[in-house]
Amino acid sequence: MAAANIEQLTPDMSLAPLYVVHGEEDLLRIEALDTLRAAAKQQGYLNREVYTAESSFDWNELLQSAGSVGLFADLKLLEIHIPNGKPGKNGGDALQAFAANLPEDTVTVIMLPKLEKAQTQAKWFSALAAKAVMLEAKAIGAAALPQWIRGRLQKSGLEIENDALALFAERVEGNLLAARQEVDKLALLHPKGHILDMADAEAAVANVARFDVFQLAGAWMKGDPLRVSRLLDGLEEEGEEPVLLLWAVAEDIRTLIRLAAALKQGQSVQAIRNSLRLWGDKQTLAPAAVRRIGVPRLLEALQTCAKIDRIIKGAEDGNAWAEFKQLVTGLAV
Repeated sequence: MAAANIEQLTPDMSLAPLYVVHGEEDLLRIEALDTLRAAAKQQGYLNREVYTAESSFDWNELLQSAGSVGLFADLKLLEIHIPNGKPGKNGGDALQAFAANLPEDTVTVIMLPKLEKAQTQAKWFSALAAKAVMLEAKAIGAAALPQWIRGRLQKSGLEIENDALALFAERVEGNLLAARQEVDKLALLHPKGHILDMADAEAAVANVARFDVFQLAGAWMKGDPLRVSRLLDGLEEEGEEPVLLLWAVAEDIRTLIRLAAALKQGQSVQAIRNSLRLWGDKQTLAPAAVRRIGVPRLLEALQTCAKIDRIIKGAEDGNAWAEFKQLVTGLAV
C-alpha cells in the first residue's frame, strides 16, 4: 500500500487490514502499537492473538490460525512480533504467503525493529510492503528534537517560546521517553492555549536536566564512573533528595536481576524488553551491565539500597547521600 506518518495515528482512524511497524525509535513503535490496539478495540476487534517469532517459532501454526474462521466470525487483532527482524527462510516464505492471502475480519500488525538494507530488500518485506500500511519509527536526532517537542506540546494544546524550547531540548538530550513525560506533566500543569516561557521550562525540566535520573542509569549501566560522579555531584548541588533516586536505582537493579534470569532461561532481550521496560539505550546497556556486574553484586547492591532506605527513614545511622554515591559509583566500576 503506502507509507504513513507514525505520529499521525489516532484511535478513531479507519483501520487497514495490515500494518508493518519498524524502525529504531522504540518509544514511537510502542506508541504506534498502543494506538492501533486502541483503534481495534474501539472498532470491535475484541479478539486479540499475539505471536512472537523467535528461533523455534512454528510459522505453520501462525498460517493455520490466520486462515481459520471462528464459529461467529469474530473480528480479530493479530499481532506478529519479530524481535530480531529476521524471520529466516521458513518465516520469509510464510510472510509472503500471508501477504498474498490476508485473513478476513482481521487487522494484522507486524512489529519489527530497525532493519538493515538487506532486510528491506528481501522478498518477504516487499510482499508485506505491497499490502500494508508501512509505519517507520525513525530516530529523532538532535536537529529534529525541538520540532518534535513542539509538535507534542501542540497536540496537548500548548505553545512554547523558542528559547524555552531550546532549553527543553537541551535538557532532555534526546531521551524521548523523558521528553514525553515532561510534555504530559506540562499539559496537566497549564491550561490549553498557554504559551510556555523560560520560567515554565526551567521549572518543568528541572528533574530531566543534564543531572537527571535517566542519564544516571545510563551512566552506571555503561560503566562510566567519571560521568556517574559528575551526575551525582550535580544532583546533590541542585538539592535533589536521594529518595526518588534510590527508588529508581533499586528498580533498575531489580530489572537487571530479572533480565539475568530470563537470559539464563534462553529468552532473548527483544522478547522481554517491553515487559522489563528496556526502552531506548537500556536495550543494549542492560545486558552489558548484567554481564559486567553479575547477579551476586546486584543482589548485594539491592541490600545496600535497603540500608540506605533505612538511613533516609531514620531507622539507621549514616549519611544517605554518601552511601548512595558509593553504591552507584560502585555499580559503574
